[in-house]
Amino acid sequence: MFNIFGRSRRSSSLRPPRAPGDTIRKADADRLVAWCRGRGPVEAFVEPETMLNEMSVVLVAPDGEFTRRPIGGPKGIDAVSKLLGVPVWDVEETGYPQRMRERIERDRILRKRAEQRERRARFERGEDPGAP
Repeated sequence: MFNIFGRSRRSSSLRPPRAPGDTIRKADADRLVAWCRGRGPVEAFVEPETMLNEMSVVLVAPDGEFTRRPIGGPKGIDAVSKLLGVPVWDVEETGYPQRMRERIERDRILRKRAEQRERRARFERGEDPGAP
């Protein structure tokens, strides 16, 4: 109504990458199909749309390995289910599987150990161990 600060009203520059209700892109669908090959029984977990990310699906293999791809919107859930023939769960209701969380933690520990080995090697060579 009153614009006391003299600024013009602009609409937000944040725009969804696709129209609401669009479905999965071909490149993402191809990537999901390729990822499922040879990994045994895979489960899909749908993540809700946020201000920064569009609705996405996380595929989780039996060993906890996972991949994440955008699916566009609710129509993408059906598309993923038909395309891959895997069970699809809502991550807000079920949470992420324990094997995925253990895999993330294991990878974090291994990455940290590798960084420590690298710092130790730099220290032994006489370099600054704190430098990146």
